[in-house]
Amino acid sequence: MSDNEEGLDAAEREDVPEDEPETAEEEAPTETEPPAEAEKAEAEPETDAATDAEPEAAEPEEEPAVLDEDVMPDEEVDLLIPVEDYLAAGVHIGTQQKTKDMERFIHRVRTDGLYVLDVSKTDERIRTAASFLANYAPEQILIASSRQYGRFPAEKFADAVGARARTGRFIPGTLTNPKYDGYIEPDVVVVTDPIGDSQAVKEAITVGIPVIAMCDSNNTTSNVDLVVPTNNKGRKALSVVYWLLANETLDARGAEPGYALEDFETEI
Repeated sequence: MSDNEEGLDAAEREDVPEDEPETAEEEAPTETEPPAEAEKAEAEPETDAATDAEPEAAEPEEEPAVLDEDVMPDEEVDLLIPVEDYLAAGVHIGTQQKTKDMERFIHRVRTDGLYVLDVSKTDERIRTAASFLANYAPEQILIASSRQYGRFPAEKFADAVGARARTGRFIPGTLTNPKYDGYIEPDVVVVTDPIGDSQAVKEAITVGIPVIAMCDSNNTTSNVDLVVPTNNKGRKALSVVYWLLANETLDARGAEPGYALEDFETEI
């Protein structure tokens, strides 16, 4: 299946632990839950001492938008919104690190060392992800977002399409511990960042749930089924991507996509 027409990037899924360093290039076997954990009959959810001990890192400041960027090879491609709107939101702005996994989504590198994501591929993958999500019952879609700037648009997306959202810290055992009161069994998981949302990704892989992830230039994607390349750290960028994904999912279902970008924007 070609990169332009695929529903899932099945080849991207390999056993790689999600908690490896952001810039790691080499792959290692995925850490899986030991059998003893699966047999444990506890009423309490699993705990993650390392996560509990570390305060949430502050979101980085957004890179100022540059409206004259060279952001895709084909300037005539038909996009969901004008390319200027993608640029104004900074959807194209990657980090100063890249992984081999994300090379195919990077258009070029700027003189300041920031990698520029190919906006046409972002647009294409939003459409693909929406078509894929439209095949699932709304309540069987789970949206996870630990990133501060991703929480509001993720929750708005869930509200728009009828999905469930788990924002902030993802409680270990949500997908793997039936004894936990918050245990759920979704059919597909969408995450804002495979690094910040590594617990959700790990549990989805453990129980065999496909993962759609918004990935920046520094992400590894071996545990991701469908990559949506985007700046996954910027407030405006995440608002735009979640807004487009919501409207396209509704459209793919045959419903009226009546949401405006402002509905997905949160105040600083």
